[in-house]
Amino acid sequence: MHVPKKYDPANPTPVVVVFHGGGGNPESMVRLTGMNAKSDEAGFIVVYPFGSGLDPERGLTFNGGGCCGYAMQQNIDDVGFTRALLDDLAKVANVDTNRVFATGLSNGGIMSHYVASELSDRIAAIAPVGGPLMKDAPNSKRPVPIMHFHGTGDEFAPFKGGFGKGGAGGKGVTDFKSVDHTIQSWVKANGCKPEPEVVALPDKADDGMKCTRKTWSGGRDGSEVVLIEIENGGHTWPGNEPIVVMLGKSTKDISANDMMWEFFQKHPMKPAAVTKAESKP
Repeated sequence: MHVPKKYDPANPTPVVVVFHGGGGNPESMVRLTGMNAKSDEAGFIVVYPFGSGLDPERGLTFNGGGCCGYAMQQNIDDVGFTRALLDDLAKVANVDTNRVFATGLSNGGIMSHYVASELSDRIAAIAPVGGPLMKDAPNSKRPVPIMHFHGTGDEFAPFKGGFGKGGAGGKGVTDFKSVDHTIQSWVKANGCKPEPEVVALPDKADDGMKCTRKTWSGGRDGSEVVLIEIENGGHTWPGNEPIVVMLGKSTKDISANDMMWEFFQKHPMKPAAVTKAESKP
């Protein structure tokens, strides 16, 4: 856990849960994302959960509903784990329970979609990177705002779905669902407009990786679904250099950390509406 320097225990504080990728660990996500610096700047708590594996420190995975590895094979209850983690966190920090968010890369992105689906009572919004929804449809009890980042050149979790490369560069074992399936599933679940607003983002770096923002707005309770499509982008964290070169190119045109935090600020969980019967004295 990283607590920002400006943390005041007297004030409820937002939380961002950052799930590591398959085969990784929390330490790798600290280095990969640079989220601690964003935490200090913006004033939110960051939590980096450990996945499961034969070695408790490395090579870990999360059970994201349709992936991945040891955690899925052993039927690890990572939804229950996340709920327990948030319960425990609330005992040691002053958490703003209406502003608990999730993100992650690859298997961590898949896990972000899964907790949005299964823990919509606890997770206000998510912003996965390079990891699709691996369910046929979300199981959310309320509309969950989604911002999904994905490179069209991602060879490990292919943009169009299917089998990508494995960790050693050979064929992977996971049949990934596509980005289109992911987006359309959430558009339907949230009741958003069927056609997106498409905006080309500034091509600052001139590196052959143009970024496009597609926004499906008009969802229930002000929800929206946003796709940040990165032309030729790899299995990487936008704005940061990849810590493993084989994962592909990473755009410098955008900062995933800046964009997702701006998105999260727009989408706190709205308190349940009070019925007329309940409001009567």
